[in-house]
Amino acid sequence: MRIHVQNPADETVFPITPQQWDAAIARAPDMADLQVSFASDDAGFAAAMADAEAIVTWTKVVHQRFPKGALPGVAPKLRTIFCTSAGLDRLAPFDWLPEQVTLLNNRGTHAAKAGEFGIMALLMLANHVPWFAHDARQGQWAPRFASVLAGRTVCVVGLGSLGGAVAARAKQFGMHVIGVRSSATPHESCDEVVAQSDIDSVLPRAEFLLLACPLTPQTRGMIDARRLALLPRGGKVVNIGRGALWDQDAVCDLLGSGHLGGAVTDVAVPEPLPPESRLWRTPGLFVTPHMSSDDPATYNDRSLDIFFENLRAARAGQPMPNRVVPDRGY
Repeated sequence: MRIHVQNPADETVFPITPQQWDAAIARAPDMADLQVSFASDDAGFAAAMADAEAIVTWTKVVHQRFPKGALPGVAPKLRTIFCTSAGLDRLAPFDWLPEQVTLLNNRGTHAAKAGEFGIMALLMLANHVPWFAHDARQGQWAPRFASVLAGRTVCVVGLGSLGGAVAARAKQFGMHVIGVRSSATPHESCDEVVAQSDIDSVLPRAEFLLLACPLTPQTRGMIDARRLALLPRGGKVVNIGRGALWDQDAVCDLLGSGHLGGAVTDVAVPEPLPPESRLWRTPGLFVTPHMSSDDPATYNDRSLDIFFENLRAARAGQPMPNRVVPDRGY
């Protein structure tokens, strides 16, 4: 099978290297028969697409290289696209994707890092760190006291690899974990699970709300001002999903009114967040630049392992576990 790895031309932190590929093959010797090429430029891409059957690349490369109507023309033999991202909302709508081409994401790569970041964010909020960060910039000494996480309730929206990992960590800290996902199917790290359509019924009990779901037409804007107001006074919010999942201006407004007790977000609209954005200056809001789930030491290794797991499933005549369903968006 002919594989092509296309790195972005300007990537310096996460390029997939031949050394990483060789290490992945050493972990999966049944993949040793794969033929692979690497490029980061136009010429390398064009040459590889003549006979590539699968491409491993970034969502921004797919968005740039495969506009609607480009396939199968630019890559007549292409049957698999593996994106080194879990959320592929940037590629929606998926009308550019031919029926004969399978789109895969790298769901599972982010779990360990997201779990640690998520519990860190909950601990930060429990201990008022976003407020202390603002006070420090003002040179103000303003003590606030806090309770431990044990016994407190967190509502985790999205129970995929990100949200599931945070739920597991929260459970280790003794929290009562409410999960929200497309159906009310139980989850091993949750005390209770409700369907997304029933989220309003649990928000009044959620001292902490953590967003970790993919951005789809069904989840875009789901946490609006009305739902934020359903949280108990002093409720705290974390977003490690996508900025468009919530109304970020409403978050700032409710922090200002005192209804919300703090917020941590790793995502924003737009990204990068411009210097003039009110998010930077809202007391009680702590912003990180979309880095919560990416570990340079393990990211590409785990992504390649997941890619091989999908190829292995296809060889066995089984469904590819990371296949993205266009109608669902993930």
